[in-house]
Amino acid sequence: QVQLVESGGDLVQPGGSLRLSCAASGNIISINNMGWYRQAPGKQREMVAIITRGGSAIYVDSAKGRFTITRDNAKNTVYLQMNSLKPEDTAVYYCNAYFVGVGSSWGQGTQVTVSS
Repeated sequence: QVQLVESGGDLVQPGGSLRLSCAASGNIISINNMGWYRQAPGKQREMVAIITRGGSAIYVDSAKGRFTITRDNAKNTVYLQMNSLKPEDTAVYYCNAYFVGVGSSWGQGTQVTVSS
């Protein structure tokens, strides 16, 4: 069994910053890609950023230049630094990871609300 636990979601004003964390635990052999997705009310879940084990990253266009995804392989943790937040970034943010020998797994989500 493996588990992903997100933290760091909060209420923040437009222009503010947040750092999300997602820690993996359990019987982990190795983790390939890790990523962040988000789902706003009434919308489909969308990819925000994905990072490979080697550190290569891709971003949704709306996050480029504002968000940065990083990971600590020793801690099995992925982070999402979000700057210059906008109201349209409001969503539940989910962590995803591909575990070798297990497959893809999701966290429970953390709420990010950007509002004045």
